[in-house]
Amino acid sequence: MLNKPAGLAVQGGEGIKNSLDRLLEQEYGRPLNLVHRLDKDTSGLILVAKNREAASLFAGIFAARKENGMVKRYLACCAGNPGAEKGGIRLDLENRGKSRASETFFRLRGGGLCAGESCSLLELELSTGRIHQIRRHLAMTGTPVLGDDKYGNFSLNRFFRKEAGLRRLLLHASRLIFPPALAGFDLDVSAPLPPYFEDFLRHCGILTQS
Repeated sequence: MLNKPAGLAVQGGEGIKNSLDRLLEQEYGRPLNLVHRLDKDTSGLILVAKNREAASLFAGIFAARKENGMVKRYLACCAGNPGAEKGGIRLDLENRGKSRASETFFRLRGGGLCAGESCSLLELELSTGRIHQIRRHLAMTGTPVLGDDKYGNFSLNRFFRKEAGLRRLLLHASRLIFPPALAGFDLDVSAPLPPYFEDFLRHCGILTQS
């Protein structure tokens, strides 16, 4: 299990000089198997398998998490307020020309103000795995992830950069939970927020709720 920093691509490709898969191959002297992916600008937990058998096992668990009880949680700081303590976002997302059902659950963990602008800390879980699902769903509901330079509120991002030093996407893969029946052992792993994320929360006076 690794805690990937924001700004590091998971896989190499054209124009990408540094990537997690290349760094792992250099470190271990052979390619390792990435079980799942994170966006380049998203920080947090990545599960890596040492062999293809383990990768296949855990990839299947990820794919069926809606039915098997596996939990994948994120923390995001977004503009505004979702209007409820908890809820679900069920909006279709287009992928490769096809509209696909997509579902994101959220729970409000805290809220605050930065120079008069409100923002919220959300804990999120995915029951589907569409490209940029959290970022797209939150943008579609009027509460875009702060620091999102693709789907976000660009003028608000500039404002928060000036007022609070915001320079990165505030989205973090925070926790993975595998019930013992799925993997043969109990696995519950959390990754702390990056310092820049914590600094922004403190600046805005956001106190997390249990």
